[in-house]
Amino acid sequence: MPAIKDFKTIPELFYFLTNEYGKNKTRPVFMHKVNGKYENILYDELKIETENFANGLASLGVKRDNKVAIISENRPEWVYTDFAILGLGAVDVPLYPISTSDTVEFILNNSESVGIVVSNKFQLNKVIKIKNNCKNLKFIIVLNDEDTSSLDGVYTYKQVCEKGKTFVKENPKHFYDNVFLCKENDVATIIYTSGTTGEPKGVILTHKNIVSNIFAAHASIDFGDSDLFLSFLPLCHIFERMAGYYTALSGGCTVAYAESIEKIAQNMEELKPTIITAVPRLFERIYTKIKRNVENQPEKKQKIFNWAIETGKEFAIAKKSQNGVPIGLSLKHKLADKLVFKKLREKTGGRIRFFVSGGAPLSRDLGLFFEAVGIQILEGYGLTESSPLISVNRVNDYKFGTVGKVVAGVEVKIAQDGEILAYGPNIMQGYYKNKKETDATIKNGWLHTGDIGVFDAEGFLLITDRKKHLFKTSGGKYVAPSPIENMFLASKYIEQFVLIGDRRMFLTALIVPDFEALKEYADANRIQYDSVEELVKMKQINELLDKELGVFQKNLANFERVRKFTLLEKPFSVEDGELTPKLSVKRKVVEERYGDLIEDMYKGLES
Repeated sequence: MPAIKDFKTIPELFYFLTNEYGKNKTRPVFMHKVNGKYENILYDELKIETENFANGLASLGVKRDNKVAIISENRPEWVYTDFAILGLGAVDVPLYPISTSDTVEFILNNSESVGIVVSNKFQLNKVIKIKNNCKNLKFIIVLNDEDTSSLDGVYTYKQVCEKGKTFVKENPKHFYDNVFLCKENDVATIIYTSGTTGEPKGVILTHKNIVSNIFAAHASIDFGDSDLFLSFLPLCHIFERMAGYYTALSGGCTVAYAESIEKIAQNMEELKPTIITAVPRLFERIYTKIKRNVENQPEKKQKIFNWAIETGKEFAIAKKSQNGVPIGLSLKHKLADKLVFKKLREKTGGRIRFFVSGGAPLSRDLGLFFEAVGIQILEGYGLTESSPLISVNRVNDYKFGTVGKVVAGVEVKIAQDGEILAYGPNIMQGYYKNKKETDATIKNGWLHTGDIGVFDAEGFLLITDRKKHLFKTSGGKYVAPSPIENMFLASKYIEQFVLIGDRRMFLTALIVPDFEALKEYADANRIQYDSVEELVKMKQINELLDKELGVFQKNLANFERVRKFTLLEKPFSVEDGELTPKLSVKRKVVEERYGDLIEDMYKGLES
């Protein structure tokens, strides 16, 4: 479905939403939880809050092309801040709330930000710690009113809004003069990608980059003003910002904010959303929870569940065939839906039209499982550098195991070495103050994604791995680790999995087990243990995992099979520097940190 109106810049979208489309509308633009209950935010409130805050920023000296950083969890004020900064013709610099003080310092200095908006005391303390090292930083604004500071240059959100009310009396046209001065080729945002190695790089995106991608999304997926988006992925990431914020609003949708990732299940049941943008980790968690619950049921109920899933898969295949669904299968499916599927869908609120998945590869088996249940997952592909959308599966044109077909306005070709190259109006301007990396990434206008992929006969794009992740065994065989890792992640006993084998005679793995599943197994088999650390070292547990790996890798080529593994005592985490903010494993960090364990797996077995 097309956007509710054509626009060329984000401030133009804001103006239309709040001065035309949303005028006198009673349907909320946002929903958020206050004192344990979801409350509505109408378009009028979005307009007033944004205007007051924008004028407040102007009173603090924010001018066109100035950089202002944001470090906050998802909340309505994130949107007010974003619209306010862009409306003034300034550039926003979003940061992940999990960023360390060192990262915040680097980004503030590299971007030359004149101010930063933080959500709470925790984030404020990070900035205060490095404030004196940031020569361009003139002010800090705290969104929570109770998290104040006596330091000069620190204001609360409300204080800045009050300043805005005073400023507008003498400068009544200031904000909207700047809104209409904004051009599509102006820089809108600089988003720093953490990457798996090296310092963060600031991706420069213009209004045209982002807006072209918004319209490509509208052309690919159907949604409109009856849809309710549930937002839980960080708004500082371009995927949620473009898809779950700008695209949602430009379709007239309502956006509700989840309280946290931990409470997403509860919020789904409360809000009954129709669309959710997510990452594969969410589906893996839901699947694991379902499987665990089923395995705790009597054998009769387990058989009914397994029968229902197989029936659902048969039904999904038949629906896509030319002959349609046989009457017998249709009746079986209705029974399966009544006994199993409906109850599972109710856990997501019961109104989900589809999920949009991005950020990492989605397992084909997961897609098929949820399709059988009646929950559609549309996997897409892109990078921050491409605003981000490059390709996506459509509601009536999808194939699991692929990232769909290329979206309108974007061109994709596969280089001789298999790398995916993209070209179009969504491609970034470059990395901020980093010509070397820019020149290495964009050549003749083509973005070198760093991903290896191929098109199938029907035009669906398949991602096989990251170019830099491909490794070559000492036997000369090339191995793409991601597909193998994703295959093992389908095991209920495996939480995280890192394949090792570059320039080695054979493959090994570092495995973070699902500790709850291991405990349940140990208890059921009367295995005595005092701690998780003791459990992962036990012979019975290692034999269990060895058997599990054997089942999963029986169809792999010999050189792709894992010969040895080590169970780790704690998960990889962002806080420990082993994962990027979007939960990708930093292989180099992990291999260095667990170097001794890796070498132990190869001792005496390689020459």
